[in-house]
Amino acid sequence: MIFKQFYLNCLAHASYLIGDESSRTAAVVDPQRDIEQYLALADEQGLAITHVFLTHLHADFVAGHLELRDRSGAAICLGAAARAEYAFTPLHDRDRIDFGFVRLEALETPGHTPESISLVVYDLERSPDPYAVLTGDTLFVGDVGRPDLRVALGWSASDLGGLLYESLRTKLLALPDASLVYPAHGAGSLCGKALSQETVSTIGEQRRSNYALQPMTKAAFVDLVTADQPDAPPYFTYDAVLNSQERPTLDVALARELNPLSLDRVLMLKADEAQLLDTRDPAEFAATHLAGSINIGLGGQYATWAGTMLNREHPIVIIAAPGREQEAAIRLGRIGFDTVLGYLEDGLRSLDAHPDLTAATERLSPVLAAERLASPDPPVAVDVRSPRERAQQSIAGSISLPLNHLAERLQEL
Repeated sequence: MIFKQFYLNCLAHASYLIGDESSRTAAVVDPQRDIEQYLALADEQGLAITHVFLTHLHADFVAGHLELRDRSGAAICLGAAARAEYAFTPLHDRDRIDFGFVRLEALETPGHTPESISLVVYDLERSPDPYAVLTGDTLFVGDVGRPDLRVALGWSASDLGGLLYESLRTKLLALPDASLVYPAHGAGSLCGKALSQETVSTIGEQRRSNYALQPMTKAAFVDLVTADQPDAPPYFTYDAVLNSQERPTLDVALARELNPLSLDRVLMLKADEAQLLDTRDPAEFAATHLAGSINIGLGGQYATWAGTMLNREHPIVIIAAPGREQEAAIRLGRIGFDTVLGYLEDGLRSLDAHPDLTAATERLSPVLAAERLASPDPPVAVDVRSPRERAQQSIAGSISLPLNHLAERLQEL
């Protein structure tokens, strides 16, 4: 058996390719939208990707199931409770799909979403016992999936929490302790609140150490997993719906997005409510930038913050370091933001002759900030970190306006 985990740090997202060497076939589970890495590995190993599985209709990214369907002819497989515009194979509890000596067995594990499934992986050439289970967002290393992300679509968090309780205890914890646990996310994902940095564990280890798997009543479990969840970005519901729809594939979107735009054209688009997204390092942005642009650097959780701060209904113009325009567009495409009109040709160099169009932001050292805050007429200190970060330590007298709520709460200043 060929088993490969792909981990995308910026979205804390894990996807998988599972192949059988005897039949030269493979399946991909929970793929990201840019699928070249799966195709490259399949080509390297001489495999045909015949199936693509989604453990659920993801909310935090747009999956690459349609891309794999169109590029490799892969059949799409979803949990039987899923509803989608495209053709798919519905998987009921204990349904099996065999690839030579590899078997994937579906377990219906609703809770994070109503259509969630987990996939038990068997390497029949080695053992009749389960090798691993791909748990999607039902079970993480150190945590479990949050049950509140479908509230906007009419589901009760308490009802889904009750289903999650049963799924974990009657389905996943019934597997042998030696079964490897491979989830769809790690630390940094907003699909849970206490995910580990580790991206693989075992059922036995999670039974011992995972706070949500300890003995408790269903009511206590629901209270536990619905409390203190981080704010979900506004694009989560949009992506969950988009993953159920027939939509343009990423290559089609990029073909129209990677257009160089003159400075005059960018200024016209800005006047027409386009969003100017500067993806450079924050220090470079602070030194000089096109006035009115928003800085979300490519170095961090770029896609998550873009989905939080930008309006998906307004077009986007990218301002990037030369050569990084495509990366910026692809990473927006991973969350379904396909409204990019192009990028500023020559980046900030196009502003060399137009200093009147630029702005700068002063960055203070801790020492200078402390001096100003201790002055007789101190400035207002605005803490834009999350409430959880602020609870650990904060500047005395500062005002808490978390970044994801800053625009709507500016009147408080």
